[in-house]
Amino acid sequence: MTTHDAGPGSTTIDTAPGVISVTREELPPLPDDIISSPDAGHIDPRKWFVAPELPFEIEIGCGKGTFVLNESQERTDANFLGFEWEYEFFSYGCDRLRRANVKNVRMLHADATEFIRWRCPSEIVRTIHLYFSDPWPKVRHHKRRVVQDSFLRQCHRILLPGGELRIVTDHMDYWAWMVEHFARVNEKAGSKAIFQTREFAPPASAGEGELVGTNFERKYRREGRPFNSIVLRKPNVGEPVIGPSA
Repeated sequence: MTTHDAGPGSTTIDTAPGVISVTREELPPLPDDIISSPDAGHIDPRKWFVAPELPFEIEIGCGKGTFVLNESQERTDANFLGFEWEYEFFSYGCDRLRRANVKNVRMLHADATEFIRWRCPSEIVRTIHLYFSDPWPKVRHHKRRVVQDSFLRQCHRILLPGGELRIVTDHMDYWAWMVEHFARVNEKAGSKAIFQTREFAPPASAGEGELVGTNFERKYRREGRPFNSIVLRKPNVGEPVIGPSA
């Protein structure tokens, strides 16, 4: 059991390895020939769940786990894999899920973009949730932003036909960056466009007047920040691709 003290007056935090947090035994190191054999590190994360046959979804940047906790309780007919890079948030989120006795969420303390690229097999994910991703506002840090051409193409690869990449941000400059990248894989790509765009509808667990219901959204809403959102949908076979209207 991986535990640490959450601070004065608090209880011990338990990440519940093998139950909530993914262990090293479940996700072994990448093989040595990964560069020459890019698929060599693929592993089916659906097998980490009690009911692996359920539809599989990913949340990138879970923070303290508010969305994935609420959504997984609202939709027990789906499995959710959450990613959080900040260990303090990751461990707190794992402990929340453990205490709630959630059976359909696993958590990874890892870089989601690297997992998607090197670990995730093609066409296994129904929905990818990306809410209030770090905007990395300094120009020299833009390469750290999640939304890049390569990321969008990898999302398209792992999504099932009809699957969705759902995005919300409060950061206007990052939104402009996103729109340009959406365009590059869609209307500027011509016949090689890969996504349809759809209006963002709040998930089942969102509260009244909320887009998603994360802690970040609730904080930013109180500050009066505007939000931008979009759904990028992978077409079914034979469906036309419509360029983004954003």
